[in-house]
Amino acid sequence: MADVLPLVEARLRTALGEPDARAAVTFLGTDRIEVLRFQEGDVVRYATLGMSAQPMNDPTAMVADPVKGARAELVLTVRSGLADTDKVLRPLAVLAASPQVEGVIVAPGASLDVGEPLWPGAPFTSVLVAEPGGLVEDLELDEPLDPVHFLPLLPMTPNEAAWKRVHGAQALQERWLTNGTDLRDPARTSVPLE
Repeated sequence: MADVLPLVEARLRTALGEPDARAAVTFLGTDRIEVLRFQEGDVVRYATLGMSAQPMNDPTAMVADPVKGARAELVLTVRSGLADTDKVLRPLAVLAASPQVEGVIVAPGASLDVGEPLWPGAPFTSVLVAEPGGLVEDLELDEPLDPVHFLPLLPMTPNEAAWKRVHGAQALQERWLTNGTDLRDPARTSVPLE
């Protein structure tokens, strides 16, 4: 079976350019997760590399399928220079390791919470997983492997995360759109939820 990660990194480089920094985190009992940083003008993007090495499997399955199952990497985009967002590397690696550690399947519409600010002083402790296919195209793999999806992460304040639990991901995204929320602003406040 071909190693998926070189193909994933090539797709990220094609879509986002050359990374200007990378860091690796290894959690006990998991594969190594890298986070690549791509700077483009006043925007910085952080992409995980390693989450897609193994397919995500249903946590209730008796045996994890080593081949079939959804594969994904995470991509976070923020404006640079407004906060110390480089400290997001470890929280991103934690989120990318969650399928291996907690047996969760990360999919669009899901909320992922790290339980602490995403970076020092961040008003966000969680993210909303958005639909793939915009910034980085899905990476098709040879059969029988599922494609790798590159899932955008949208930071949520605790109030937004609580509101999303009640009203759903689509309603929160519509609220952001209606209010012209700059989801790339690392210091933004919560969208009005009344």
